Amino acid sequence: MKDIIATDRAPQAIGPYSQAVRAGSLVFASGQIPIDPVTGEFVAGGIAEQTEQVLRNLTAVFEAAGLSLNQVVKTTVFLLDMDDFTVMNEVYGRFFGQQPPARATVQAARLPRDARVEIEAIGVAAE
Repeated sequence: MKDIIATDRAPQAIGPYSQAVRAGSLVFASGQIPIDPVTGEFVAGGIAEQTEQVLRNLTAVFEAAGLSLNQVVKTTVFLLDMDDFTVMNEVYGRFFGQQPPARATVQAARLPRDARVEIEAIGVAAE
């Protein structure tokens, strides 16, 4: 069985997918891009601002599932340009603190709506 997770505190799906899906104790959050859920537009600024909005969106999705970012065990970061890695990494570190999840970071040829960063994540609910 799977449960669909949805919240209006994160951007609505722009295709046939869910913001997140719970399967047992696992929560799989779809990739988030830097859309402000209030305006439906990208946040102003560069990679730092975009990464912060993406992580705020992921926080909202996990909170809707009853989890926090402390329960995230794996992320995948997609960057438009690997030259943005250092700045993205600094912002990412502020959200994940002392016990960050496992992570892969890859450069993508193009991201949805020409975002500079997209992050997907997997969390584990307390048993």
